[in-house]
Amino acid sequence: MSRSRRKTPIFGHTTARSEAADKRLWHKRWRSHQRDQLAAARPDDDIAPIPRHAVSSTWVMAKDGKSWFGPHRQQVIAERFASGRSKQESERKALRARLLAKWRGK
Repeated sequence: MSRSRRKTPIFGHTTARSEAADKRLWHKRWRSHQRDQLAAARPDDDIAPIPRHAVSSTWVMAKDGKSWFGPHRQQVIAERFASGRSKQESERKALRARLLAKWRGK
């Protein structure tokens, strides 16, 4: 898998490693709403499922969206980052290559 590449350069807006805690909280709220709805229903009532957006929004979770990080923009940002870190061309080239490999990898 060392040569695997990301097919589409789409990345999440986050500093969080995982949103597992957010998902647990969301499911807990959703199940609570379902339980309340079932408890309040009469035997002959039709019970409609609760929409997932009625309980929470994905924009308030730790990983709150995605954006396109195209190859041209990756090269520009890698060049800017490398030129700020090093004065020698060989080091800049190596740093630029490392950054691009990191961003293109899975």
